[in-house]
Amino acid sequence: MPAIARLSLVAIDCPDPAVLAAFYAAVTGWEIVLSEHTDWVQLRSDVGATIAFQQVNEYVAPVWPGHHHPQQMHLDFDVSDLDAGERAVLDIGARKATLQPDPSFRVFLDPAGHPFCLVLADR
Repeated sequence: MPAIARLSLVAIDCPDPAVLAAFYAAVTGWEIVLSEHTDWVQLRSDVGATIAFQQVNEYVAPVWPGHHHPQQMHLDFDVSDLDAGERAVLDIGARKATLQPDPSFRVFLDPAGHPFCLVLADR
């Protein structure tokens, strides 16, 4: 089937775009691109699609797992070593989620409370 479009960006709601962009820039190694609007910051990806962060007033963090404030979406990042990846994301401000449903990946919460996973990459 021919593509209708190409994914270019995923935008994530948050209380402070600059803080969350800095966190994910540390995770991905991508460059932060500031705009003239302080309510929007994005990363410059070297692999195609990228991540942007938009300020939302009265932001309510998702609760994972749960349905009262559902996650709605999450990001997965492949790593070759889960323990090393865990140490690295904890060092830059992530929190490890209490529930860890599968040994092939680990669930964390970013500084704004969004869940994301480190996934053991296929070798």
